[in-house]
Amino acid sequence: MRSDVHILSVNVGRPRSNPWKSVSTTGIDKRPVTGPVAVTAPERKGDGAVGLAGDRAYDVKHHGGPDQAVYAYAREDLDRWERELGRELPGGSFGENLTTVGLDVNSALIGERWRIGGVLLEVSCPRIPCSTFAGWLDQRGWLKRFTGAAIPGAYLRVVEPGYVTAGDPITVVDRPDDHEVTVALSFRAVTTEPELLPLLVEVAAFPAREREEIRRRIARPGPPSTLPA
Repeated sequence: MRSDVHILSVNVGRPRSNPWKSVSTTGIDKRPVTGPVAVTAPERKGDGAVGLAGDRAYDVKHHGGPDQAVYAYAREDLDRWERELGRELPGGSFGENLTTVGLDVNSALIGERWRIGGVLLEVSCPRIPCSTFAGWLDQRGWLKRFTGAAIPGAYLRVVEPGYVTAGDPITVVDRPDDHEVTVALSFRAVTTEPELLPLLVEVAAFPAREREEIRRRIARPGPPSTLPA
């Protein structure tokens, strides 16, 4: 039975040409699908595997893998962008696999776990915008605008595989009690507020590769990081 906090749509990518990167194909064109969709955990990064059956990543250096198995974005945040941009943004417009309702995705803690249908997901890191996203939205200054808003949506890893369907309730079943690092805070740390980076280093659920990069940045400050988009 659907609750006030639920999946509005489950979105799977359609491969299309990518004129905005050297990689010739992109899966950013996500479309809502009907019926249950299998969700499994990718074994490794680099082969294009993602969580939802029928979907895949093409820029395998920056996308896909266990820590980016599923991408969630809130319908409420899409509505905000609709008002600001003056255009319709149907579910999947930001390349998200799960369009949520009633859940503040960006206030989720890194390591927080959600039960959706038969699947258990864990919040791993924020989405960082890239040139494909900018080209897809076709809005002047989009990367700067999206970054400044700091409502990036969340990547999730698959803890328990299963099936998800539009209308499934979302239940937050666990929240870490050893830190207060949210999706939004981690996004600001790796983009516009590097003084926050030390907060991420000891968050075990934040991807290990990114934590190593953060340690290097702290030791030798430089330009903003480019975590996987």
